[in-house]
Amino acid sequence: MPYPRMLRIRQHFPAEQVEDIPAEVERQLSRLALGEKVRAGETVAITVGSRGIANIAVITKAIVDHVKSLGGTPFLVPAMGSHGGGTAEGQRGLIEGYGVTEEFTGAEIRASMETVVVETTPQGIPVHFDKRAWEADHVIVSGRVKPHTGFVGEIESGLHKMMLIGLGKHAGAKIYHRAINDFSFLEIIQAVANAVIERCNILAGVAIVENAYDDTALIEAVAPAQFFDREVELLKLAKQWLPRLPLNEIDLLIVDRIGKDISGTGLDTNIVGRKYAMHRATDRDEVNCKRIFVRGLTEKTKGNGTGIGLTEFTVQRAVDQIDRHVMQTNCITGGHPEGAMIPCVYDTDREAIAAAVSTLGLTELEDSRIVQITDTLDLAELLVSESCLPEIEAQPDIEIIAPPGEMVFDDTGNLTDV
Repeated sequence: MPYPRMLRIRQHFPAEQVEDIPAEVERQLSRLALGEKVRAGETVAITVGSRGIANIAVITKAIVDHVKSLGGTPFLVPAMGSHGGGTAEGQRGLIEGYGVTEEFTGAEIRASMETVVVETTPQGIPVHFDKRAWEADHVIVSGRVKPHTGFVGEIESGLHKMMLIGLGKHAGAKIYHRAINDFSFLEIIQAVANAVIERCNILAGVAIVENAYDDTALIEAVAPAQFFDREVELLKLAKQWLPRLPLNEIDLLIVDRIGKDISGTGLDTNIVGRKYAMHRATDRDEVNCKRIFVRGLTEKTKGNGTGIGLTEFTVQRAVDQIDRHVMQTNCITGGHPEGAMIPCVYDTDREAIAAAVSTLGLTELEDSRIVQITDTLDLAELLVSESCLPEIEAQPDIEIIAPPGEMVFDDTGNLTDV
């Protein structure tokens, strides 16, 4: 059976970038004159999330250093809902895997799954808040602003979500995801955020926006009273800077790896076009990937294969990487058990590709529109099949860096990574 020939391309995206991250964090936090609120010896909890945010260790250390310069005593709080298997040890391990260690940052990590209920929203929802952060004199909420993989609105993923899901821990994440069945995401997030800002000594926010190359494009310190308005504007920027696949119509998308460090859904639904429905694009999606084949998991996801259920095909070696307890805890907490479902499993990449294309009607394998990517964060350099060449050549921001060549399988019938 002839497989399509593949060519290597490079996409050129806008590339805003922060050159000196510690200096920018210091400049931004200094604008807020936090020394007027932080007294010598007072404790300041600083949030650290579970996503693979670029330069997160450097950013966190810079926040720690600023707090110390004010005479405060900073400590770090893993803020990630149910991730890390819903355990304090698992969550501590996640942030340490990103280089956010006590040794590097100079701040103690206080990981706990305990929460206190600080308020009840007008909808009757209890507001959970990390106990260690609650005990602090002040809290700095640090997080990346980006499009959410499941919700659409003025506020999606960012400082508000950190206050809601991150600092709500497993208990908060469970109740908020259940509440989404009865109330809109925006209703919940505004009600909970208002309670947290009013009751939980929120000192400041540090909002991070990344460019299409998965690097730090913008860092902005935000006063609590401005969280909503600024996050609305920063989300618009984040959407503009989001990377994209080179084609809107794809027969088969091959993804080398998925993971929670890549996206909340393992692979970003804003990129692959499955934000609104399982296994298909809707008229609100920009991209239509008819079939998706996942080849593996990232090391940093620690066995959390969340999102593999969004795809149709995988291989046994990817399934073997999954920690079912970690994955299922995360998906059940999020009210999305489908994300943990295992797709069709094959022994080799060769078999999986042939099977996937065989489900696409009269499309012949050698003529199919195939795209292979590393993951949904890294879309600068990728492979596309030869049938896509006319469309690729018509795009001025795409460079062909290797001509069409045979799809190469090793002796075991597997591809190499992009």
